[in-house]
Amino acid sequence: MESLNSLFPLMSNSPFAYPFSLCLFSTAATFIASIVTSNVSQVDRLWTFLPTIYTAYFALGPLWPKEPTTLGGFWVPFVPFVPAELEAQLPRNATGSIAFSPRALVLLTLITLWMFRLSYNTFRRGLFSLTDEDYRWAVLRKQFDERFGSTGGKIVFQIVNLTFIAAIQNVLLMTLGWPAYLAVTQSGVGSIELVDTDYVLAVWVLGILAVEFTADNQQFVYQTYKYAFLGQVKETSESEAHAHALRAASTVAWPCASPKTDLKLKPADARRGFITSGLWGYSRHPNFACEQTFWWLICAVPVFAELVSSGRLGTINETVTGTPDNQALSWDGVISVISGFVEWIFDVIGISSTSATQDSSYFSFASFPANESTHFFPAIALSILFISSTAYTEAISSSKYPIPYSAYQKRVAMFGSVPLLGLFPLVGLISFPVVLFFGLRPGVEMVSGPVKSLLEYTSMKGVWWRLTTGDATRKKVEALVWGESESVEAKGENGK
Repeated sequence: MESLNSLFPLMSNSPFAYPFSLCLFSTAATFIASIVTSNVSQVDRLWTFLPTIYTAYFALGPLWPKEPTTLGGFWVPFVPFVPAELEAQLPRNATGSIAFSPRALVLLTLITLWMFRLSYNTFRRGLFSLTDEDYRWAVLRKQFDERFGSTGGKIVFQIVNLTFIAAIQNVLLMTLGWPAYLAVTQSGVGSIELVDTDYVLAVWVLGILAVEFTADNQQFVYQTYKYAFLGQVKETSESEAHAHALRAASTVAWPCASPKTDLKLKPADARRGFITSGLWGYSRHPNFACEQTFWWLICAVPVFAELVSSGRLGTINETVTGTPDNQALSWDGVISVISGFVEWIFDVIGISSTSATQDSSYFSFASFPANESTHFFPAIALSILFISSTAYTEAISSSKYPIPYSAYQKRVAMFGSVPLLGLFPLVGLISFPVVLFFGLRPGVEMVSGPVKSLLEYTSMKGVWWRLTTGDATRKKVEALVWGESESVEAKGENGK
């Protein structure tokens, strides 16, 4: 421990000593592996596991030793340990021993389910194979070679590999354990028991996982149908190829993803090259929308628990009055809960008059700012990654399917509010007045740019598009999206 203190004082004493050390080890390992294998998708194979490991480290704190593990005199960075600074922040039971945080265990359960979903989807697509690489990296290599030359392109790509692919993504994965850390250090509020918002958010998260699983399965079913049809139609009639493709796709379909009844796939869909039915008819990337929302809700669990425990948000019990046998809705209670939530939103974005006078220790996360926006940093960082990577993915898709994909972008939102989506009720509060305002068509052009950007992330894009598009254009675009389109046999988007 002394040698570790002298070499890495931050890593040996900080509550994040183990996450930091594991992150450094994982970054080095994935970068070296990418060089040896000439495949930079090595970090992708760890993406399904690392958030669960970081969360389990904090949630299962009572199980870990207090000192780093050494082997033959060498420190083993991937074996967890609990530094004294972290031990001092962990919850205690009546006897004074370190206790488990029920909230952190709920987070661990939800993230473990997330891991199973993502691992299954990764496995069935063959992405755990050490030889498989995200198709976008091949495109990026080619673009760098064209811009910087063969040698220069390779150098620039390896810089991107080290800084972004290996380092930044590993750091992002480490931050996804942050909500669990916040959960286990909440003992200062006087109780570590679960509160109303824990149950509400947990149910919402389970719904998000179900929607995301369905979106992934619909994409997989479509890709199975597409390649089966395009491969068979060269040798048989279109109707026979269609029947063959439906049978092949049906073998991999889970509920809500039937190629015949749910997705209603037809030869035109295969020729188009990308899916536009099911959840993909409401969002160009429903799986990405769910993924972002999942982590926003995970980050919200400890924050909202703090609000409830401190009395600022209120509880579900306040929204009803009367006896258990004769209960009624209490509008005063509902308004109290909503007003507490809105006040908190204002505090987060820094426009509340009370934020300046509020005591800095009001929220009891030790050694961290009172502003809860910092607690959403992992979700913010992940959303930035998804928005940027999705824009790059769509640029590739647009080059493959210039006419139909352009129509798809015009008609359907990038992420949208697919079932159970929406980060906050604020989305609904914004959407309603937007609909009323855009009923006045003369005012549309005035705010066109900013609103179009907003609508990419809500379900209102379809409403906007109908209000601002003529009938002839609408029919043409929707025919490209959901009807007959040009024959396209290029490789599909979304990694397929």
